[in-house]
Amino acid sequence: MTVPAQRPRRWPNAPGKALRLSLAVILIAPIAALFVQLQGSVDDDQELALREQHGIEYLRSLADVTVALTEAQSAAVAGRPVLREALATAVERTTVIDTRLGAELRTRERWAGVRAKIEALPDRGSTAPDAVFTVYREAADLLLALYDKVRESSGLMRDPEADSYYLQDAVGEELPFALIAAGRLADLAVLGAARRPAERLRTVAELTAARTSLLDPAGDLIKSLQAAVDSTESPNLGGNLLNQLDSYQRAIEALAAASALTDGTSETDLTQIAAARVTAHAAAEQLSAIILTELATLIDARVDRLARDQQITIGAGILALLLVLALITTILLGGRGRRSTPAATAAPDTPSAEIPGTEPGRWDALVEWSATGPAGSPAATPTTRPVAAAGAGTGGDGPGTWGRTDAAR
Repeated sequence: MTVPAQRPRRWPNAPGKALRLSLAVILIAPIAALFVQLQGSVDDDQELALREQHGIEYLRSLADVTVALTEAQSAAVAGRPVLREALATAVERTTVIDTRLGAELRTRERWAGVRAKIEALPDRGSTAPDAVFTVYREAADLLLALYDKVRESSGLMRDPEADSYYLQDAVGEELPFALIAAGRLADLAVLGAARRPAERLRTVAELTAARTSLLDPAGDLIKSLQAAVDSTESPNLGGNLLNQLDSYQRAIEALAAASALTDGTSETDLTQIAAARVTAHAAAEQLSAIILTELATLIDARVDRLARDQQITIGAGILALLLVLALITTILLGGRGRRSTPAATAAPDTPSAEIPGTEPGRWDALVEWSATGPAGSPAATPTTRPVAAAGAGTGGDGPGTWGRTDAAR
């Protein structure tokens, strides 16, 4: 019996192989698009965070200029010698920063105007106190406008995180306004004390407006910082801010109380107001430093997080590309394995003539050898029984013939 040969493996058809290869190649397009989109988003966030870091650096230098400017204004209005060293040092430090970052933050023209205005500020000298106050006020207004420009150009004004947004709003808008307003309130009290009684209404109106200008940004500052603490995930932000915020709030309330007019007069205690102003400025300066430090910490943490996201994105893109290349390689190499061969056949139980590849006559020689035996041995003749054709004999019982009932046996 011959075992049928196994069916040979078919080669993959060319159209099917080309289709699978095309699909694998097309798969690269959405993967590349997704990678480019993710990478572009991370790059944009990193660029924004870097500009915000530069903005924080610029705001820190402006805070020094603001403190020095208000101190110089109070001295000039009160008739004391103006110590310009601190103001000149703060201006020079900001000039260096503007030289490096001004093109990126688009602040060079504004800072040039502020610097020129500050350098042209008069001493007490022969200038009238009201004129000195007005000139310093103009310089401070230009400085506050520069704060807004830095926040806008650096992206701090559009910060996506709630805690850092409220911090930049506090340190870039509300705190500078409150600090300058505190100096103006104290200076207006000094100016009012030197005026004639006929100008009493003017003094009352100016002091009332100055107190409002002080308390409104101070109240907004407290709300912003509280919102930053409530929305942050930083474990250190609340403790670092709230203690100094309490000190600043007490100093502002003391200054507002000292400048309040009582008994229907326009007279105030200038010594008490001056002491409250110094305390308020010191508290504001310390609070500004803490806010800027905490804001820088949040932005630095975001930069580190974005760097990790970029590494993950690049790694995922490379892995996806390798998987697609592996798929393409598998398709290209598919079907190039070993060719299938006909299966081996089992030995038949028929004469060798039926087995493919057997030489003719081998079976006859084997039968002859078994009949005669080996050389020199007596032959062994097999006994055979002749078989006659059916019905060849005359009787059913004769030897060598089949009877009628032989088939039944």
